Amino acid sequence: MNTWVILGAIVALVLMRLRKPSMLTWAAAWWVAMFAIVRYGFTVPVPISVVKLYMGLITAGLVAYVLTDEERIEQVCQPVLAFMTQKRFQLPLLATMLAIPALFAWSIYAGMTRDPQAPAFARTVHPAPPDEITVHDNTVSIGTADNPYRALEETDPEAFGARLANGREVYYANCFYCHGDIMAGEGMYAHALNPIPTSFQDPGTIAMLREAFLFWRIAKGAPGLPEEGGPWASAMPAWESFLTEEEMWNVVLFLYEFTGHRPRAVEEHH
Repeated sequence: MNTWVILGAIVALVLMRLRKPSMLTWAAAWWVAMFAIVRYGFTVPVPISVVKLYMGLITAGLVAYVLTDEERIEQVCQPVLAFMTQKRFQLPLLATMLAIPALFAWSIYAGMTRDPQAPAFARTVHPAPPDEITVHDNTVSIGTADNPYRALEETDPEAFGARLANGREVYYANCFYCHGDIMAGEGMYAHALNPIPTSFQDPGTIAMLREAFLFWRIAKGAPGLPEEGGPWASAMPAWESFLTEEEMWNVVLFLYEFTGHRPRAVEEHH
C-alpha cells in the first residue's frame, strides 16, 4: 500500500473533524479522501471499473448516512439551495452549469482522440523467467521444477481430483474477475486493464509454457515482471502474499485441466 496517501487522507479527515465543518463539507471531504485511497492508496494499479464500483458504494453510504437524520438533511440541503436560488451566486451557478457538461465532453473527446502510446522499451509476451525464485522461504527452480502434484494424475486420481477441486475454488474466489469464468481473458474487470488478461484458451499461451513458469507468474505477479515484461498498468498482484504454495500449484493444475491443454515438458538435452 502507498502509506503516505492513506496516512495523508486520515490526517486530513482528523484535522477537518477538529474544525467541526458543515455536513456538506464533511461528506465532500470523506468522498475525496476515499477516492484518493481507492485510486492511489495501493501500489498495484486498481482498475478504473473497480474504482467506480467502490466509489458508487461509498457515495451510497454517505447519502444513506445523511438521509437518516433530518438535521443532517437540512445541513446539506440548505447551502445547496442557497447556491441555486440566491442572486449573489448567479455567476458561480452559471459557471458550474457550463463547466459540468464541458468537462464530460472534454473527457469523451480526449479519450477518443488520444494517440496510442508505444512501449518505452521492447516488450515480450512471455518474458524470460529468473533461474529461481523464493516463495514462502522455499526456493523453486523455474527451469527444472515440476508441479509437485502433477504425478498424482496417474498415481492417485482421487487425490488429483481433490487438488483440481481446490484449484477451482481458489481460481473462482480470486482470479476469474480478470481472467474470466471460462479463462478467455474476459472477466468483469478485464477491459479496465492494459493489456487485457491473456486468454488461457488460446493454444499459444499456457500450452507453450511449463507449469513452473505459471507458478512464477502467479506467485510474483506484475511486481515480479522483468523489464522486458512491461511497461503496462498490470493489476496482477503477487499472489504469494495471499495464497499458499499448495494453492498456487493447485490453480496451475486447474488451468490446464479446464482448458484441455497440457503443460510443456522439460526438454531433454543430449
